[in-house]
Amino acid sequence: MLTIHAADLLLTGDRRPSLPGGAVLVDGRTLAATGPYEELAAAHPAARARRWPGVLMPGLLHPYGPLVLEGAYHPDPREADELGTEPLTGERLAALPMTETRWGAGARRGVRLLLAHGVVAVAGRPRRPAVLDAVQRAGLTVVDRPGRPDGPDGPGSPGRPDGFVGFDVLAGRDPAEVVHRPLPAPGTGADATFAVFDVPDEAALTVRGAATCVATVLAGRLLHRDR
Repeated sequence: MLTIHAADLLLTGDRRPSLPGGAVLVDGRTLAATGPYEELAAAHPAARARRWPGVLMPGLLHPYGPLVLEGAYHPDPREADELGTEPLTGERLAALPMTETRWGAGARRGVRLLLAHGVVAVAGRPRRPAVLDAVQRAGLTVVDRPGRPDGPDGPGSPGRPDGFVGFDVLAGRDPAEVVHRPLPAPGTGADATFAVFDVPDEAALTVRGAATCVATVLAGRLLHRDR
């Protein structure tokens, strides 16, 4: 099935110029074409169209995959009365009876939160089988990270005294520094993997961060949407 994903602005993540009113054509799992929405829609009238607000761009790389998924437990909403809604780390995590089943369930919730922040790849390979399984089932790419996967230079979340590495890798950073890889050139057979953020331009991404994500697509699959 052909699907056109269109946004107010298309960023490729490399030296190709940004494109107002740009779009990508997805054929199954591959990126088949990029260009102005009107041109793609005219050339492929049978394609399904998805219109998104904001910026369509490459998905993000989270530099501390094991720390965010294995260094914390992400509670089930049904556990909120007992455990709260924030990730549990440190002494609170150590005091929690953890099984592989619970690790896997927590990791799946953590993966969903990563996807909700436009993350399509993590650096560092999780050691727990249940956590690694959650990452692989979602389709997140795992890349090597030199040095410690939980290095002290991790981007801690504001307001968290335990220094938990948060999900937002965009806030306060140049988007070019945190994209996983540029959008592939059409016709190469590469996967259609990207994210969309409801902001007016690239500068606003740095200010408002990845919590503005409205869609995350991995290999043609829409795994997160907020519209």
